[in-house]
Amino acid sequence: METNDSLIGATALEEAIERHLLTVTPDTLLVDAIALMNQKRASSCSLSFNDSPKKDDLPKLQSCSSCVLVTDESKLLGIFTERDIVFLTADGLNFEGVKIAEVMTQPVTTLSEANFKDIFAPLFLFRRYRIRHLPIVDAQDQLVGIVSPESIRQVLKPANLLKLRRVSDVMTKQVIHAPMNASVLSIARLMRKHRVSCVVLLEEDPEFDFRPVGIITERDIVQFQALELELSKIQAQNVMSTPLFLLNPEDSLATAHQEMQSRHVRRLVVSWNWGRDLGIVTQTSLLRVFDPMEMYGVIETLQCTIQELEGREAQISAIPTPKPSQKQKQIHSLSFSPQKPLDLSPSNWNRDCEPDLNMLLSTLQVSLESLINEPNLSPELRQIRLNSALAEVQGIRQLIEREGRGQKLQHMA
Repeated sequence: METNDSLIGATALEEAIERHLLTVTPDTLLVDAIALMNQKRASSCSLSFNDSPKKDDLPKLQSCSSCVLVTDESKLLGIFTERDIVFLTADGLNFEGVKIAEVMTQPVTTLSEANFKDIFAPLFLFRRYRIRHLPIVDAQDQLVGIVSPESIRQVLKPANLLKLRRVSDVMTKQVIHAPMNASVLSIARLMRKHRVSCVVLLEEDPEFDFRPVGIITERDIVQFQALELELSKIQAQNVMSTPLFLLNPEDSLATAHQEMQSRHVRRLVVSWNWGRDLGIVTQTSLLRVFDPMEMYGVIETLQCTIQELEGREAQISAIPTPKPSQKQKQIHSLSFSPQKPLDLSPSNWNRDCEPDLNMLLSTLQVSLESLINEPNLSPELRQIRLNSALAEVQGIRQLIEREGRGQKLQHMA
């Protein structure tokens, strides 16, 4: 298993900053700002799923359309996002005559370009302030660009950590859903009430009660408002995105990342138990596995795994060596090879496995102690050591599985 994958290289980190910004002045009308967001979305999403955009174009596909930045002579005054549009829609605000300065969020949380040295700083700010857009400013506090979970994910190098973690590790089971005949306005109100970015639409199924068939997102609400549709009179089934691509909880996060990348989406529905149980995995939750606090959680889990495996090793070592049966003695007496015969009995597996297991446990312990005792490690080195620890866990599991098969054969003999 490779252990030298970094989360995101220096070049990719630079590409994660979206510099083609959508900016407006404070006196811009709200309806005009929404129209700009929708136009940007339409032009950036014109590629079909069968097209193969160049990697350099990926960060420009959709990240700008999810917000507008309010500026005055390059000075950042506020920000207005898709979620703000959903909330204002749910509150029943009449958009006519409203200026963007009246509804923008201010002050804006920003990150200096000098401090943007790895992905951990923006991930921390995303979580702390519960935001999805982080403007980057230079030393003179002038606007340079913006970073979002979407722009980071699009340049993220799928590391071993993504391959080893499952969708079930990060998905949320609090899925907000509605019937297909619900109005789009009621969908927006559900998003507002539960502070979610999407609502899953369900269809009655004679065999399984309900099954997921579509989804409406914040981005859809932006488009509907730009078209000046009367949302209270439009049923969700007429405008929802369908059919749904469904993930399984056991799918790897690498699979989720690749599907988001290829389908140009920011969230995927997870379904199991024949559609009776639902989950949602978003690009924000996907990036959570790279949060330093999450990594420490992985380390604690691995430490618990060590203790559990040490206990199982002690139980295996305590198993008495069975006496060979009469049939085994007869087979052994027929051997005429001058070399020592290969003993494949379960008891011999235990003896052969014990040194390997001790070595793996020791190596794993060293890796985890270094992660805990050296908090100032670079992100690249921390990733390498964490991947090494995960590789040791995989090796230990394989040994334990082999021991389990050996014990079954022992009982069958």
